[in-house]
Amino acid sequence: MKIIGTSVPVDDQAKALRFYTEVLGFEKKHDVPAGEHRWLTVTSPGDSTGVELLLEINAHPAIKPFQDALVRDGIPWTMFGVEDIEAEHKRLTDLGVAFTQPPMKYGPVTTAVFDDTCGNLIQIVQDYPS
Repeated sequence: MKIIGTSVPVDDQAKALRFYTEVLGFEKKHDVPAGEHRWLTVTSPGDSTGVELLLEINAHPAIKPFQDALVRDGIPWTMFGVEDIEAEHKRLTDLGVAFTQPPMKYGPVTTAVFDDTCGNLIQIVQDYPS
């Protein structure tokens, strides 16, 4: 068994696609109509056969309150690995991304947390132990 996909709830799929591709640099993989919404996935740059991130509309009644509670408590929905967190922090800050936590070292890892503009906090991590 292996992880082939995961999801992040978003308040607007078009806005999420722009942010996750144009700002974060992910690549669109699937964009399939699914009723009033879309099956919309992105992958890491250059890794089209890798894990897919579903930009899933937060329409289920349980999702929005949970999502809001995580943001209110400063808890990221998910995390992405980066090679150089200081450079990525600067790149994203220069693009107008709002960070709720600047890069901070915690033992063997350095993390930072930003607002994805779609209802979530996202953590970036450098040197995640394998």
